[in-house]
Amino acid sequence: MQVIKKVLNSSVVLVEDEQGVERVLLGKGIGFGQKAGTRIDGTGVDRVFVSLDDINHENLVELLSQVPVEFVELTRQIVSDAESEGLELDPHIYLALTDHLHFAVERKKRGLVVVNRLAWEMRTVYPKQYAVGSRAVELMNTHKGFALPDDEAANIAFHLANAERGKAGLDSMRVVELIRAVTTIVSNTAGVRVDRQDLNSSRFVTHLQYLAERFFTSRLLESDDDFLFHSLSERYPQAIATAERVRAFVQKEHQTRLPNEEVAFLALHIARAAPK
Repeated sequence: MQVIKKVLNSSVVLVEDEQGVERVLLGKGIGFGQKAGTRIDGTGVDRVFVSLDDINHENLVELLSQVPVEFVELTRQIVSDAESEGLELDPHIYLALTDHLHFAVERKKRGLVVVNRLAWEMRTVYPKQYAVGSRAVELMNTHKGFALPDDEAANIAFHLANAERGKAGLDSMRVVELIRAVTTIVSNTAGVRVDRQDLNSSRFVTHLQYLAERFFTSRLLESDDDFLFHSLSERYPQAIATAERVRAFVQKEHQTRLPNEEVAFLALHIARAAPK
């Protein structure tokens, strides 16, 4: 059992357990008619705990007490949709996404239009997250009358991608920006076109996603044996040359040299996806 320390709104309460650990508890109507000192059951499929260990306590409480409850409920529906797609999300998505949705609507009311220049790449690299984002925009526009632009689907998808478990500290914006730069180089050099409907092209995009994620989490593939690199250099010299252009770009922009093993696997996917 938990003890309520503060009711933030009808769907959010600040609670404390027997060990004195504070958490935010979210659940539809969970704070309605409640008051500080009341014991409350935190179990149930519709209730979510968010730890306060690694975030600013005062800022969090202030945020959730100021944001209208409808945005908390919208976030709960969006997260539920994402989980039905198989996405495993960190509970902090409830905070980040709630704040984002509220800000997006306020921005729209003020007539501020922000174009997401990576919307196409986001749809290509993170199709599940983008699909959830699209349904979220439709939900908000149809049932809430917010009239948000289609680009908002990509913004929501960014939050979902960043909140995936096992990808702590990974910024999906940087991932997508790197993928866009690499696909531009490969397209201009080897004629590869990004098309999720084509099997080899889809494999190429998926490989770039994992490559970018490895790059930004310092887990690049590296081996003392350069057999694959040398073998592909003889068999697919144009693909290797294109991959070397990518290596030069990454070195210049990020001051990090891609290992031969990464260049070799990239070249292999380029060779597969290149027009025959």
